[in-house]
Amino acid sequence: MKQPIQLLSLATSLLSSQVSALKIASSLQWIEHTPQPYAIKNFYKGDSAASLSSGGVANLASDTSIDLAANAETQGLKQYASHKNIRLIYVIVEVGYRMVANKAAGISKLEDLKGKKVGTMPGTSAAYFVNKLLASVGLGSSDYSIVSGSVCMKAPCGSGTLPQMITGKQVDAFGIWEPAVELGAKALGSNAVVFQDFKIYREVYSLYSTEEKLNDPKKRKDIVAFVKALNQTLEVFTNTPSKVYSTVASAVGMDASVVQDVWPDHKWSGDLPADLLDFLVEEDKYLAKTDNRAAISKADLAKFIDPSVLAEI
Repeated sequence: MKQPIQLLSLATSLLSSQVSALKIASSLQWIEHTPQPYAIKNFYKGDSAASLSSGGVANLASDTSIDLAANAETQGLKQYASHKNIRLIYVIVEVGYRMVANKAAGISKLEDLKGKKVGTMPGTSAAYFVNKLLASVGLGSSDYSIVSGSVCMKAPCGSGTLPQMITGKQVDAFGIWEPAVELGAKALGSNAVVFQDFKIYREVYSLYSTEEKLNDPKKRKDIVAFVKALNQTLEVFTNTPSKVYSTVASAVGMDASVVQDVWPDHKWSGDLPADLLDFLVEEDKYLAKTDNRAAISKADLAKFIDPSVLAEI
């Protein structure tokens, strides 16, 4: 009888370990996610093991076993609109998105994009960036054509990717997260014209949880430990980035030299920016129109931002 009891005990222990593990859902193919595995490997000291799986903030709404998720603010707002228990607790990185245009298409300034074909990925932070950047020079959505394309992480870029589409003249310009813009600019060479304005738009790639997880003392302790580990990681990413170029490149399938080239566009924040609420209010007005829903009130968006975890660090 001892062996079955031992096996049952082992199975129970393994199940308990799986249940108590800190589970984090994050899109694993982008530069923005890379502090998370680095933090788990090098600095995390929570009571429970931490695991990272492919996903994002939508998993917090669909899977109660997920404790944390990471995504751009756009996806966070989309989910919060119908799941008011989600909380934005920490900003990992702010990324100044860029747009690259083909000078050979007669483009030297943003105004020249009137009547042109602009590539992006609809329904994402990149689409909002394109809208904001072109609106800054008086161009509305009817003044240009949006063409959907996909990203590329490493040259040569295949058919249907935005860098290939701009060299193939399927689009005249495109705006999206890195490294696609960098690869597009390199492919265009002297014909590349690059536009960027951090004040108009930057991606706010954030860490999210839920009210329920944050109110669970055991789980909250591990969440705080993970955010502490992220803080330590971001010190490395900010102050000694040469230590992680190769690690980041390997994690997302890039060349380390290209990681280094786009690194200045990434501000590894580790905080909650002072303008975050107003920033979210403005973006949600745009998303409400594109998603055919009512805009979230400023009062409700204030509840979306939870500074309490940072306050414990």
